[in-house]
Amino acid sequence: MKVCIIGISGKLGQYMVEHCLARGYEVTGVCRPESLGKLERFGDRITVFPGRTNDPQVVAQAVGDADGVLTVLAPWGTDDYASGTAKAVMAAAKPGARLIYSCGWHITRDGKDRFSLKIKLILALFGPIGRWTGLVDLRDQYRATDLIFESDTDWTVVRGSDLEEGESEGLPVWSEHVQDPILRSNKTRRIDFALFMVEALTDDGLIRKAPAINGCRTPSALEHGASRPAALRTSLA
Repeated sequence: MKVCIIGISGKLGQYMVEHCLARGYEVTGVCRPESLGKLERFGDRITVFPGRTNDPQVVAQAVGDADGVLTVLAPWGTDDYASGTAKAVMAAAKPGARLIYSCGWHITRDGKDRFSLKIKLILALFGPIGRWTGLVDLRDQYRATDLIFESDTDWTVVRGSDLEEGESEGLPVWSEHVQDPILRSNKTRRIDFALFMVEALTDDGLIRKAPAINGCRTPSALEHGASRPAALRTSLA
């Protein structure tokens, strides 16, 4: 399998590289020129195209005939970076390619998610501050995912909980809405977020879904996971 990682130099991107290489996948990617040094440890096992992830020409070169594209939807700046990245990926991907995107729990596909007070406060405070400073525009991440949801591509939008570092605990559990009790712990190892992204490349059950994920060894996953249908959970063994 040929896989392209858009945002390959970040922490999540590097974990995705590790998971892809472990499976024998051919890996290309896009990252900013100043971040190339972060990828030196992979040597010639990957091919990297330096540039902005919302640059259509760079993305098209990197994606090529990839069977799957793993995209980190980062809402950096105030110049439509996330939505520009989504547009570039969808324009470059070949028909039938699996397109997997990462974002946070705050995104909703059907409007049925009930967000916690913590998430509401973060959005209410951090959103305007991010735009005022010019660092982050969360509204653009909504625009990006709306474009994805409306497309006829084989997409999956993986909504991550709060992230932490540490050794892998296994494939995260997931649900279609963030208020599900199985997600209550709201904690996932970053390496396992990357694992879920890579596993989604070959899981047809996740096509055109927006799974919200949570670590499989968190208290809420252990409490509520065993009784779930296989389609709504991962193995807790």
